[in-house]
Amino acid sequence: MVINLKFKSLLSVVLISGFYVFTAAASEKNVDGNNDFEGSYLGQKPPGLIPELFAPGIVSTEGHLETEVLFLPDMKELSFTRSGGKYKEPTFFVMQYKNNSWSRKSIPSTDINNYKERFNPALSEMKNHDTFKDIPITGFTVSATGTYYFYFIDFERDGYGYMSYSRRINGKYETPIKMSKAINRGKYIAHPFIAPAESYLMRDAETEGENTPDIYISFRKKDGSWGEAINMGDKINTALYEQRPKVTPDGKYLFFWKGDIKYREDGSRYVEGNPYWVDAQFIETLRPKS
Repeated sequence: MVINLKFKSLLSVVLISGFYVFTAAASEKNVDGNNDFEGSYLGQKPPGLIPELFAPGIVSTEGHLETEVLFLPDMKELSFTRSGGKYKEPTFFVMQYKNNSWSRKSIPSTDINNYKERFNPALSEMKNHDTFKDIPITGFTVSATGTYYFYFIDFERDGYGYMSYSRRINGKYETPIKMSKAINRGKYIAHPFIAPAESYLMRDAETEGENTPDIYISFRKKDGSWGEAINMGDKINTALYEQRPKVTPDGKYLFFWKGDIKYREDGSRYVEGNPYWVDAQFIETLRPKS
């Protein structure tokens, strides 16, 4: 899928190359073999308020590129995609938690697309509702009450677009409402995550003076309006690409993806990057005290 020279590879969930920068001597622990990893979250020591690479040597490995980590609501399965090295094509991994340990779950090739949608519902699910059938939508997130927050990116206009929302009222979705400038700030606004109770909204975007996307958050005010976009700070955002914020279904951790575009000697491009995680209390450190 070609979007543009700068942004295309990082918007797509199917990323295309290996990882060399972020993993500081992590040797692969054969996640696609028969190894078991005991304890929740693949047995990893939980991070504090400083983001850390997730599962180095298990999920995040040298010589490969791993996409975002997604969990099922019951936290018993997680998924990610790996490319590079011996993985000539993006390979979908599912890890299953049974008897206090994790091991790889075998998914028949004929069922992979359906299984991916268990972790990340396809846009077709939203388009099943008449309200959205004729609207150009790039992606979405949905709250616990079923409110859709969705975005459109106009790649012909250098990434400008906007976010809207639609509530379910008496079983039907209302005409979408374009969100305020507090949310629609910058370009390439993408990959939103709405808190289940709609108390905050995260997304990534490029704003003035930035050449790569950062992750932003807005908190809902007492009057129901949205506060101004807050850059989530230098513990998360750097000169690299930070994208795809998501809080785990159990509410404990914020996951996001960090990466970059690199160039080979022949001028061809590839992507480096990995999933990171941080204690979800990090979000509360950004909430305006007033």
